[in-house]
Amino acid sequence: MTYSDRFSGARVLIVEDEFLLAEETRRKLETLGTTVIGPTPRVDEALEYLDTTRVDAAILDIYLAGELVFPVAERLQDMGIPFVFATAYDAKVIPPRFEGFVLCDKPLELEKIAEALFSGARRDH
Repeated sequence: MTYSDRFSGARVLIVEDEFLLAEETRRKLETLGTTVIGPTPRVDEALEYLDTTRVDAAILDIYLAGELVFPVAERLQDMGIPFVFATAYDAKVIPPRFEGFVLCDKPLELEKIAEALFSGARRDH
């Protein structure tokens, strides 16, 4: 199965505060047949999406205009929804409870993200 097949039909939440990066990711995912939820640059909006919308996976930036995304990661973890951190920051900023969730560098590498989200992988990239 190719990485593009893994995204086809999936509903992926994007939590990212850099508008151009969020839009580029949205566009790439939609060309692969993904339904994109968001993108949103805010923790409260991301949590609202999780309360009101079916989400199969998520791509999370760590820093969102002064907010940390960890409440969203915690909710995703509690719900059993796979996610990756996509950030240029050092993995040391990630709390120990999220150790093992894949950290992808920006710009996003969709092949690595697909492997992490849809193959059960939980290691750093």
